[in-house]
Amino acid sequence: MGHGGNNVIPNVHFRKVNGCQSGRNNRVFMRTWLNQAGRKKRRANTRKEKAAKIFPRPSAGLLRPLVHPPTQRYNMKVRLGKGFTLDELKEANIPRKFAKTIGIAVDHRRRNRCTESLQANVERLKLYMSKLLLFPKKSGAKGVKKGDTPRSELQNVAQNTLKEIIPVPKPQKRIKARAITEEEKSESAYKKLKKARTAAHYQGERIKKAKEAAAKADS
Repeated sequence: MGHGGNNVIPNVHFRKVNGCQSGRNNRVFMRTWLNQAGRKKRRANTRKEKAAKIFPRPSAGLLRPLVHPPTQRYNMKVRLGKGFTLDELKEANIPRKFAKTIGIAVDHRRRNRCTESLQANVERLKLYMSKLLLFPKKSGAKGVKKGDTPRSELQNVAQNTLKEIIPVPKPQKRIKARAITEEEKSESAYKKLKKARTAAHYQGERIKKAKEAAAKADS
């Protein structure tokens, strides 16, 4: 290496033991993971035990809403939130006290900032209610309450063992190529933007002239 520039000093990152750089002396710094397959089996058995314990309820727990994470860095993604808002439950015609008893998470602190998120979660609640089967709390004819599923439909009910009760929709990452239409060829994006910028620039003058014209007409 020459001395012409501000170069990095070479640094060999080997642990030296007794002046030897052999990998034989580095084994004390290595970590093995020999129980990976055993842990995988243990986790699978734990999931099965949990599902059997809470049968026939979904093994994923409570139904969660779809939310956008905070900050500009992550707000384009969609994930599961803490619970549904009171407005979402009201739009779906589900009482908030009743929602907690049928596996729906409720978060009274969350607010809906846009109509799109509100409608998306309302549709999620309606889909859940359309698939919901309510078991009577007690046996016998007197134990059946209004809204409970008939006993004839409760035979051989399959348990929902998905990681999420209703999966989060995955965005379509790839758009297939297609031919450009004649209408798209005839349109000009530049002209549209230019017209919108001009309208925004003169909007104040137009409002002022409209007010003056209205004042003259009244007088």
